[in-house]
Amino acid sequence: MKKMLAVILMAAMMVSTFSGCSGNGSGETEESENSTTASVESSEEASEETSGETVTYGVLAPLTGDASVYGISTSNGIKMGAEDVNENGGVLGKTLELEVMDEKADIAEATNAYNALRSQEVSAIIGDVTSKPAMAVAEIAAEEYADGDGIPVITPTGTTPDITPNGENIFRACYTDPFQGKAMATFAAENLGATKVAVMYNTSDDYSTGIANAFVETAEEKGIEIVANEGYGADDNDFKTQLTKIQALNPDAIMVPDYYNNVALIATQAREIGYDGVMLGADGWDGVLNVLDDANKSVVNNCYFCNHFFINDTDEKVANFVKEYKETYGEDPTAFSALGYDAVCILDEATEKAGSTDPEAVVAAMQELEYDGVTGHITFDENGDPIKDVAILKLEDGAVTLETKLAAE
Repeated sequence: MKKMLAVILMAAMMVSTFSGCSGNGSGETEESENSTTASVESSEEASEETSGETVTYGVLAPLTGDASVYGISTSNGIKMGAEDVNENGGVLGKTLELEVMDEKADIAEATNAYNALRSQEVSAIIGDVTSKPAMAVAEIAAEEYADGDGIPVITPTGTTPDITPNGENIFRACYTDPFQGKAMATFAAENLGATKVAVMYNTSDDYSTGIANAFVETAEEKGIEIVANEGYGADDNDFKTQLTKIQALNPDAIMVPDYYNNVALIATQAREIGYDGVMLGADGWDGVLNVLDDANKSVVNNCYFCNHFFINDTDEKVANFVKEYKETYGEDPTAFSALGYDAVCILDEATEKAGSTDPEAVVAAMQELEYDGVTGHITFDENGDPIKDVAILKLEDGAVTLETKLAAE
């Protein structure tokens, strides 16, 4: 399913300056409903007042199905980024439009949606959201670009490392899985002084496995002893056997690279068997407090995880983004929202730098870009992966605080 999204902001709505992709300051946008189709409403009258010249980005996201919580959050950030681009003059002075397609986190749906967007001659693709569809799209897009008929593609949130090496036109706004594992091992060794760590990971999940493997490798390089490396399956919900074994080894910390639903179960059961030590995680922990009852939030006390941004960061760009997002959607943004926002802004700034929507010019500009975004100061390495600081967050007493930031390497 697709829907053309004309992202147009009328002069009458310009009550103050946005936090936008190309601007500074803060401001307010007309409140819109949080639609599961990620639509951006605009008036026909506003369309008639424009010159008719537009730049269109295609967007791929799971807006229905099991992964829709991630797709909707990401597409909301993309929508808001596009609104801010238009508030600040559009792309090369032209109105930015989004053509959003729901690919249901399915590889076949994603490739079909990509081909449909290409037939509409979009200037760039933002997507996909989850790693396997993002990988499938990257393979096709890179092959087309190598044949002289491709466009820039940026995944906001696809973390598997194999996405960007497909081609020079493929980029990402997020960290990779190995990067997160390395960052948390560095934090455990250098900030917590850990010498013995246990690992628990989902053996059926590429995300969990990839982070766990990178964590173990870096931890051992830094002199940490991995006292246990316990796996579990996708359908498991009783983790006390693994946790009891781990507790007997008296580790300084337990690394659990998984998504927040499993994390909530594992942390709860760890505390039930008497483990009160440090637990570590990656960006999949974002939102764990939302799935824990108020009386049970203490199970994640003394826990740390890395994330792409900190919602209470005092940085002006972050604060303005959070304020605007809450006013627009009536809820706090997630890291997916922030990465979606940055993905739009990165494409906008690269296109402005290139002075053209020509794919080769935009790709070259992306490779040389320095962008100050919601998720940090970003440059790209030779693979199109971002080089930026990583936020290490602490969970304590039902709140998230910024423990530290590890500098980009």
